[in-house]
Amino acid sequence: MGGSIQMSRFVLFLVTLVAAITVTFGDISTDSFWLLRIKQEIVDPVEVLDNWSPRAHICNWPGITCSDDRKQVVSLNLSSSGLSGSISPELSHLTSLQTLDLSLNFLTGSIPSDLGQLQNLRSLLLYSNALSGKIPPEIGFLNKLQVLRIGNNLLHGEIPPSIGNLTALRVLRLAYCQFNGSIPVEIGNMKHLISLDLQQNILGGHIPEAIHGCKELQNFAAANNNLEGDIPSSIGLLKSLQVLNMANNSLSGLIPIQLSHLFNLSYLNLLGNRLSGEIPPELNQLVQLEMLDLSKNNLSGTISLLNTQLKNLEALVLSDNALTGNIPINFCLSNSKLQQLILARNKLSGEFPLELLRCSSLQQLDLSDNTFSGELPPSLENLENLTDLVLNNNSFTGSLPPEMGNMSNLENLYLFDNMITGRIPVEIGKLQRLSAIYLYDNQMSGSIPRELTNCTSLTAIDFFGNHFSGSIPETIGKLKNLVVLQLRQNDLSGLIPSSLGYCRSLQSLALADNKLTGTLPPTFRLLSELSTITLYNNSFEGSLPVSLYLLKNLKIINFSHNRFSGIIFPLTGSNSLSALDLTNNSFSGPIPSELAMSRNLSRLRLAHNRLTGNIPSEFGQLIELNFLDLSFNNFTGELEPELSECKKLGHLLLNNNQLIGTLPPWLGSLQEMGELDLSSNNFHGTIPAELGDCSILLKLSLLDNNLSGEIPPEIGNLTSLNVLNLQRNNLSGQIPSTIQQCKKLYELRLAENFLTGSIPSELGRLTELQVILDLSTNLFSGEIPSSLGSLLKLERLNLSNNKLQGEVPPSLGKLTSLHGLNLSNNHLQGQIPSTFSGFPLNSFLGNAKLCGPPLLSCSELEGHQERKLSNTEVVVIIVAIVFTSTVICLVMLYIMLRIWLNWRRVSISTSDIGSEQKREDEKWVYGEGKTRNGEYWRVKSMALAPSQDEQIPSSCIFHFKLDNEAKDNTLA
Repeated sequence: MGGSIQMSRFVLFLVTLVAAITVTFGDISTDSFWLLRIKQEIVDPVEVLDNWSPRAHICNWPGITCSDDRKQVVSLNLSSSGLSGSISPELSHLTSLQTLDLSLNFLTGSIPSDLGQLQNLRSLLLYSNALSGKIPPEIGFLNKLQVLRIGNNLLHGEIPPSIGNLTALRVLRLAYCQFNGSIPVEIGNMKHLISLDLQQNILGGHIPEAIHGCKELQNFAAANNNLEGDIPSSIGLLKSLQVLNMANNSLSGLIPIQLSHLFNLSYLNLLGNRLSGEIPPELNQLVQLEMLDLSKNNLSGTISLLNTQLKNLEALVLSDNALTGNIPINFCLSNSKLQQLILARNKLSGEFPLELLRCSSLQQLDLSDNTFSGELPPSLENLENLTDLVLNNNSFTGSLPPEMGNMSNLENLYLFDNMITGRIPVEIGKLQRLSAIYLYDNQMSGSIPRELTNCTSLTAIDFFGNHFSGSIPETIGKLKNLVVLQLRQNDLSGLIPSSLGYCRSLQSLALADNKLTGTLPPTFRLLSELSTITLYNNSFEGSLPVSLYLLKNLKIINFSHNRFSGIIFPLTGSNSLSALDLTNNSFSGPIPSELAMSRNLSRLRLAHNRLTGNIPSEFGQLIELNFLDLSFNNFTGELEPELSECKKLGHLLLNNNQLIGTLPPWLGSLQEMGELDLSSNNFHGTIPAELGDCSILLKLSLLDNNLSGEIPPEIGNLTSLNVLNLQRNNLSGQIPSTIQQCKKLYELRLAENFLTGSIPSELGRLTELQVILDLSTNLFSGEIPSSLGSLLKLERLNLSNNKLQGEVPPSLGKLTSLHGLNLSNNHLQGQIPSTFSGFPLNSFLGNAKLCGPPLLSCSELEGHQERKLSNTEVVVIIVAIVFTSTVICLVMLYIMLRIWLNWRRVSISTSDIGSEQKREDEKWVYGEGKTRNGEYWRVKSMALAPSQDEQIPSSCIFHFKLDNEAKDNTLA
């Protein structure tokens, strides 16, 4: 290889030697010598310069033009030759050169200052390369130069003032570079300049008034710069000007009336500036004007331009201003040349301007984003050449006139965001050239006519947000060119027609938010170009056709909120998926690991199904995954460590499953995590401190698990946290004081744990708390911190079922946003703040010494407390009652015994006692005598019972329960 390099160098030496000899003996040997030197510095992959050789006459070399006497090289044209490398300074030795054209190549480096020595140069064309650096000031020495085109390069810096020395220059094009600074005033020295193109640079400052010195100027383009200030009125002196383009700058002030003096002007473009005021009516004098664009300014007032005077006007663009009123009555001529009228995004009003119907030459009419109202006139059909009718975002009413079917050239019909009602006229089916029809966000109704499917050129249908009913036309399959079908949010019903599968160009299908039923037709397998399909909020059912696996271009699938069942495998055929949403269906089985083949998958939502099994470890390959929602399923197992590779995961929702194990520390490595919900599972162990590394976390929900241990103090690192829900676990210990750093919390739930200690006063610094502060059913003690009174936005506060003591802080009375309060079942005492009197009684129950509305007033509570007996007094009273009852029982027993003894004595008396006496004794002893059944034990109640005024306790056996509650009872 080294030998070949040496040989090539030797050949090069011979060539140079021969050239040097030719310099001495040839006719144009000097130019030949330098051109061969230049050839060595240029990379020529296309071998355009292969024939540059001493063996051929220089005038026959490619790209070389000699003078008539063939003694001098006058032109070097290597345009579009695929050359690279740099421009050789040795070109300056071609002193007779009049034209140097190196355009449309891949040359790099700077423009050599030596080119300023080419005193005979007339044209210097270096445009469309990759040249860098600045324009050399020496370029101003080329006093014969007529054409200088060096645009579309990487040149930068200021335009040198020396360029004003090129007084013979007729064409100056410096567009599509990175020139900055201002336009040099010396530009006005170029009295013969015809074309000045400075667009697409970074030029700033004002347009120099000296521009009027370019009296022969016909084309002035300075668009897409940073020019500012007023448009100089001196431009009105450029009588030859035909094209004036100053679009997309920061020009301000009024449009100068002097522009109306440019009688040869055919193109005027001032769009994208900060011009204000009204459009000067004097512009109607520009009778040669063909194109006028004043859009994207701050112009106001009414439209004063009349096509009756601007007879050659073909395009008028006044969009994105603040124009008001309607279109002038005499706006249009019957023989008008106007083809494009764009008045969008103004404040124009009134009914559809009938004046426009005389502009029969119109091809594009855009009145969108105004406040036009009323019905569309049937005479719209007069615009027979119209291809684009854009009337969206207005207040048009009524129905579509059937006469629109006669607008045979119509291609695009944009009527969305109006208040159009009624049906789609069947005459629309006659528009054979119709490509796009956008009727969304109106109030149209009725069925979609079958005749619409006769418009076989249709590529886009968008009827979103109307009230169309009935079924999708069975003939929809005739639309072979259809790319977009958007029928979302209507009242369509029935099945999806199987012919839809024959719309093989379809890329986007949106049938969501309807009343469609049935299963997906098998013909869907033919939609090979389909990339987006949204069917959510319908009543589709059944299993998915296995043939859907053939749709390899699917990117977005949303079948949520239907009744689909079976497995989800048919949706995994595309490796291009970016979003899959199957929420709220009845899908079952495991998640196919094939989903992990879609490396661009960013949203996966499978919540509210019947899916089972483990979360696939292959999901760790989904490095673009941002949203993972598998909640409300029957997933089991532990969290796979491979998920830690999903570094872009922002939402991880695994709640309401049957997951087990501990919370893995790698969760803290997901730095993009904004929402983490692992609630209602079977996780155990402690909360990992590493979660504190998820610095942008907004929601953390771990409720209803078996987590234990303390709340890690690192929780305070979650300074963006809005929601923290740890309730219904087995957490213990105190609330860490670092929680005060979570200043954006608006919902904090720690209820139903075993948290102890006092409620930290630092909670009062969480001033954004609004939804709820729930610390109920724990073991908190001590007093309620008064700092909670700083939570002025708080709506619900629950501190119930703890061991809190002391008074309710008066500062809590400042919580005027509070509409839910529960302090029950604590040991609180004292006055309830008066602002809490409207809360129900059960908000305070279980606090024996708490008083004030809605409980007893504090004075009533004190009265009750004064009438209470001490424990000693209660014991004495109980002893007295027991003693008295015992005495009474003994007395009664004594009486009964005496009665029995008397009866016994009478029963054994002698038989000689007379019967009369016997009856008298028995009457005294036994009362009225024995009963009818011979019962002798009945005694008059008077003998044993006390009188009504003298009640005696009837308990010989006295039951009494002495407990803590009885001690606090008061005497009746």
